[in-house]
Amino acid sequence: MTDPTRPSGPRPLPGHEAPPLQRGALALVGVVAVVAVSLAAVLARPALADGPPIATPQAGAAAVVATGHTTEATVTIEGMAFSPSTIEVPAGDDLRVAVVNHGDQRHDLVFANGAETGTIAPGSRATVDVGVVGADLDGWCSLPGHRQMGMTLRVVAVGAPESAHHAATAGATAGATTAPTMAELEQAAQEAAPYPAELPPLDHTTEHHYTFTVTEQIQDIAAGLTRAVWTYNGTSPGPILHGRVGDTFHVALVNHGSMGHSIDFHAGELAPDGPMRTIEPGQQLEYTFTATRAGIWMYHCSTMPMSQHIANGMFGAVVIEPDDLPPVERQYVLIQSEEYLGADGGPANPAKVATGIPDLVAFNGRAFQYDAHPLTAHVDDRVRIWVLDAGPNAAWSVHVVGTQFDTVWSEGAYKLRHGLAADGPGSATAGAQVLPLLAAQGGFVEFVSTEAGHYAIVNHQMSLAEKGAHGVLVVTG
Repeated sequence: MTDPTRPSGPRPLPGHEAPPLQRGALALVGVVAVVAVSLAAVLARPALADGPPIATPQAGAAAVVATGHTTEATVTIEGMAFSPSTIEVPAGDDLRVAVVNHGDQRHDLVFANGAETGTIAPGSRATVDVGVVGADLDGWCSLPGHRQMGMTLRVVAVGAPESAHHAATAGATAGATTAPTMAELEQAAQEAAPYPAELPPLDHTTEHHYTFTVTEQIQDIAAGLTRAVWTYNGTSPGPILHGRVGDTFHVALVNHGSMGHSIDFHAGELAPDGPMRTIEPGQQLEYTFTATRAGIWMYHCSTMPMSQHIANGMFGAVVIEPDDLPPVERQYVLIQSEEYLGADGGPANPAKVATGIPDLVAFNGRAFQYDAHPLTAHVDDRVRIWVLDAGPNAAWSVHVVGTQFDTVWSEGAYKLRHGLAADGPGSATAGAQVLPLLAAQGGFVEFVSTEAGHYAIVNHQMSLAEKGAHGVLVVTG
């Protein structure tokens, strides 16, 4: 069984095993445009461990005369919603809420006064003593992204003064981080071992076996700033898989995380119900698919909200070569992704993810890493770069400064092939300057550099290049 690993990766969260982060200082090559990156953070606190069946609030009740009566309510979790979403309680009553999870992944219920259930597994229930209700009160699921998807609950205090119905309730606590300078981002990229960009070689195997282990870890962004990442086999992106049309892939997915996770391979054609289902911590599933069409196919966690799981690092690529693909001197894989920074050490900020405006953009999981650790080629080498936009939101206008692409292959078809347009005869004079990709699209470009130098690889949506979608190909004589 092949179990691909990478020489670098994020630090594990306490209690989770992961490959150690390797460090190595190399000289920075290339020039990166300086830009001020806004890193305003909002804390999205996930409940990542099972709590007791009954929790009590830490804060006192609102200023109201207690009735000495207890109101009991039952709330069910259906999909990504609480039912009912509103509970009416006589002002002054103590509220006790039983929560039954009919969903397919873990959830919790947290109230603005500090009362909470702890994490509730699918098919389980928990009860929370909310305390004496003297004013309207908000509740929500605190797992990343769940509140933004509509998992909210409103407690209405019946008979409370009118002002109490409009009282402010505390939501997610605003966190503050100091924005790293570009020099700090560059320094972090130099010190971290790069994700290997070379496409793994093909062999004669037609049956491929892998184990993908899900872990939740901490990654350094810059000095004094970290983020939580969720990974396959300890790295983001996860392993790059490589095969041919007709090959079969057997993947054992093992969840060593603390919440539900899953996986969706675009390279296969299967009903999602079984292989793409969310599995709980400690569980595993077998995912087998046969690659019937060529492409660079995305894989990702399909647990809701998908945008949050992808933004937290759960993605990768499967390269299935088209028939008769000629060999080249250099072959790389670059995957663009976005980072929406929350509080230091926290996961992606769901509110930022929803806006689609990232704080940082990365090739293969880290901003500017291929400026610090350039890709290489020789003069007159034919270079093929497989490219995939993992999203979850932004587009990628693939461009290599100082080159023109004489071959462009995207989503299963050639647009150009060695300077000839794919839609008709002509002389070998056609070329392309960009390959445009939307989220989940992919392909490859080829070019030959005839002069030594430093060739920047960028997203030509330049504001994204300036946030980290930038690398360098060093061509030597």
